[in-house]
Amino acid sequence: MIDRIDNEGAVYLVKPKPKGIKALLFTRLFIIALLILVEVAVALAPLVFLEEYMHHFIVVLGIFSLVMLVWLFNSRMDSSAKLTWMFIIAILPVGGALLLLFTQTNIGHRVIKERTEKMVSETMDYLEQDPRAMEALRREDSYTDDLLHYLNKSGCFPVFTDTEVTYFPSGEKKFEALLEELEKAEKYIFMEYFIVEEGHMWGRILKILLDKAKAGVDVRVMYDGMCEISNLPPYYCRRLEEEGIKAHAFSPIRPVVSSHYNYRDHRKICVIDGRTAFTGGVNLADEYINRVERFGHWKDTALMVKGDAARSFALMFLQMWNIDEKDPDFSPALMGGGGEERRGKEDGGRPDSPGFVIPYCDSPLSGEKVGETIYMDILNRAGRYVHIMTPYLILDGELEAALCYAGRRGLDVKLILPGIPDKKVAYALAKAHYPALLDAGVQIYEYTPGFVHAKVTVSDDEKGVVGTINYDYRSLYHHFECAAYLYRTDCIADMERDFQETLAKCRRVTKETARTEKLFYRVVGPLVRFIAPLM
Repeated sequence: MIDRIDNEGAVYLVKPKPKGIKALLFTRLFIIALLILVEVAVALAPLVFLEEYMHHFIVVLGIFSLVMLVWLFNSRMDSSAKLTWMFIIAILPVGGALLLLFTQTNIGHRVIKERTEKMVSETMDYLEQDPRAMEALRREDSYTDDLLHYLNKSGCFPVFTDTEVTYFPSGEKKFEALLEELEKAEKYIFMEYFIVEEGHMWGRILKILLDKAKAGVDVRVMYDGMCEISNLPPYYCRRLEEEGIKAHAFSPIRPVVSSHYNYRDHRKICVIDGRTAFTGGVNLADEYINRVERFGHWKDTALMVKGDAARSFALMFLQMWNIDEKDPDFSPALMGGGGEERRGKEDGGRPDSPGFVIPYCDSPLSGEKVGETIYMDILNRAGRYVHIMTPYLILDGELEAALCYAGRRGLDVKLILPGIPDKKVAYALAKAHYPALLDAGVQIYEYTPGFVHAKVTVSDDEKGVVGTINYDYRSLYHHFECAAYLYRTDCIADMERDFQETLAKCRRVTKETARTEKLFYRVVGPLVRFIAPLM
C-alpha cells in the first residue's frame, strides 16, 4: 500500500525513518553489528582455554604467518595490495596473517564467485558479434579491435555500430530523459542501481514503474544491499513486490562475519525493452539531481544508448539478477535493439549514427582488472590529450605510473576532482597522489562549486568512457561496475565540451597550493595510503 503521493506526483512506499538514539538502538544496523560482535567473541573464546599450551600455539602461529607471507609473495595480487598486506603482517604477524587467510578463503565469497562465473560462462556467446561492425572497426586502424579482443576474454561484449548515443552533462538532464523513456516501455524495464532512496527522484520514477507493472510490463528493480543499512528498510523489496514490481537486493548485510560484503554492486543500469539503456554516475536519490544539497553543487554525468547496444546492458543486468535465481533466464536480453533495420550498408555496416560503442562490465571476482586496463589503454595510446573527471583518486602503482608516463611524454593530461569532498579521508588519499602527478606534468583541478561524481574519460576527440568506474581501489578492485567505451561517436564532442565548461569552474592545483594544503590532508593522506587497497 502506498504511503503517500506528493503534489508533484512522487510516490512514497514507506514512512520516513525515525531519528534519535532510540531509533538507532532498534535499527537493523545496530542489531547486525551486535550479533557480529557476539559471533567474533564466540570464535575467540577457545583461546582462553589454551593458556597452558600458549607457547606451542605461538610457534605454530609463527610458522603459519611465514607460510602466508610466502603465499602472498607468489600470489597474483597487485603489488600495491601485497605491500599493504606485508606491512600489516609485519606489525601484526598473527592477526594480519589470519585476516589475510580470512579474506582469501571466505565461504560466502566463494559462493558468489562460483555463481558469477557460472552466469558469465553460460552467456559468453549469448549476443552475436556483427561481423560487419567488427570489420569496420578493424579498418579504423585505432587498435580498438585489440581492446575488444581483450574484453571478450572475460565476457560477452560485442562492438556495435548501429547505436545512437546521448551524453548528459548533469543528473537533471539524465532524469528528464529517463522519465520520458520509461513512459515508452512496452515489454520490460530493468533497473540496477547502487543507491535507491525515497524522495522526489525515485518517487517520480516509481510512479511510472507502478503504472507500467499494472499494465503488464515486466518491471524489475535491483539495488545494492547496503541500501538496507543506509537508505531503505530491509523489507523494501517485499513492498515493491506487493505492488507488482520484482525486486532484489544484491548481497544484503547479514549478521554473519564475511568478506564478501566488501564486493558491492556499484553499477547503474536502466534498460527499456532492449532498445534503450542508461548508465553513468547518477544514482536514484535527490542529491544526484541537486534536489537536495549535501556537498555543494553535485556534478554528475550519464549516457543513453539506443539500438542493439542496449541489449548488452540487458545481459549485464540479467547476469546479476540471475545469481540468486533457481532457473536463470536470459531471453529478455535478445529482445529489442532495432539495429536490423539499419544494417547491410555497402560501407561495411556503418549506420546513420557514426562511431562504435562497446558496453562492458567489470567483476571483482573475475581476476581481470577490466576497468583499469581500459583506462590504461586510453592513457598509453593517446596522441594529444586525456581528460578525466572522477570523484576519487586512490591509485595503485600501475595506474599512477600510466598517468605519470602520459604526462611525461607530453600529453595534455588533466584531472577534475571535487572541490568539496564527501569523504575527507578519501580526499586526503587523493591529495597524497598530487605531488607525483604534478611532477610528471599532469594538471589537476578541483571543482569549486561542490562535488564531482562524474566518471568520464575522453581522449583525442575520438575515444571516451562513461560509466560507473572511479579511479580508485574500490571501483577497480572491489566493486561490480559497468561502462560504455566510445570510439568516434558524435557525443565525444559533447563530453569534451562539458569537460571544458566544468574546467572553467575549477581551481588549479599547483605544487605551491599542494604544499600549503590543510594540515589534516597533508598528514592523513600519507598515513592511510598504506592501507588504501583495503578501503
